[in-house]
Amino acid sequence: MIKVALPNKGMLFEPTQELLKACGYKASKPYKTLTQFDTKNGIEFFFLRPSDIPMYVGRGIIDAGITGIDFNAEAKSPAVKVLDLPYGASKMCAAVPNESPVQSLDELKNSTIATSFPNIVEGYYKKPMDFVVLEGAVEISVSLGVADAIVDVVGTGTTLKQAGLRIVGEPLFRSNAALFCNPQKTELEEVNTLIRRIEGKLVAQSYMMIEYDCPAELLQKACELTPGLDAPTVTKLHGREWYSVKAMVPQEEANSIMDKLWDAIFEAVRIRVFQGLTGL
Repeated sequence: MIKVALPNKGMLFEPTQELLKACGYKASKPYKTLTQFDTKNGIEFFFLRPSDIPMYVGRGIIDAGITGIDFNAEAKSPAVKVLDLPYGASKMCAAVPNESPVQSLDELKNSTIATSFPNIVEGYYKKPMDFVVLEGAVEISVSLGVADAIVDVVGTGTTLKQAGLRIVGEPLFRSNAALFCNPQKTELEEVNTLIRRIEGKLVAQSYMMIEYDCPAELLQKACELTPGLDAPTVTKLHGREWYSVKAMVPQEEANSIMDKLWDAIFEAVRIRVFQGLTGL
């Protein structure tokens, strides 16, 4: 049985729960405990603070875990990212008071910065920095006079505006959720099963199957429009010079692809009917 860490709160919590449930895992957070046994799949889930997960996975105490890329980078964990996940997107930005003359990130390199991510900030500036390290409510530090600026994860920016702050420059770091694994545990069967299931579910969420018939002379063109993940499935129809084609296509492109197929196939049928009627 392997050990897998999951976020116990925050914006990664619900999407992670939904993803693992869709993958067939019993990973719902118990009411009073921090662990959940999924004996059917050979996994014990641990519900931990997202910022602590990289430490547990990096040290091999936990075999794998889902958390933000920013937390893993800040912890300088040796945990290996094995799979990006399509949620938890965020950006880490610097902010200063509205009345500050500062207009660029470079102007902050000698300032006192309040943040929960000192390692990421120093990695950006590539020099020792003067920090006030806080666990939360970073935006209040400037008005309290303990810092000149802040670096924090920014969503809509509403909290910054309410605190009288404005963003300076481009984001210092961009993050999203990811599955991390201890370097010594990447070959475990249960870990690979977890990776395959998540990958399969992500593909299923991003693609859809389309099926259509087309004449033989348009088969090559049709297959170029719908190449599938590896290749389309093509079956010859009985008694006709037509083929049935099945292919996976990106959901966001499905309508435009079907429009192109309709135009190509309908035009071929229309021409064939016209030729039959005129005897050409």
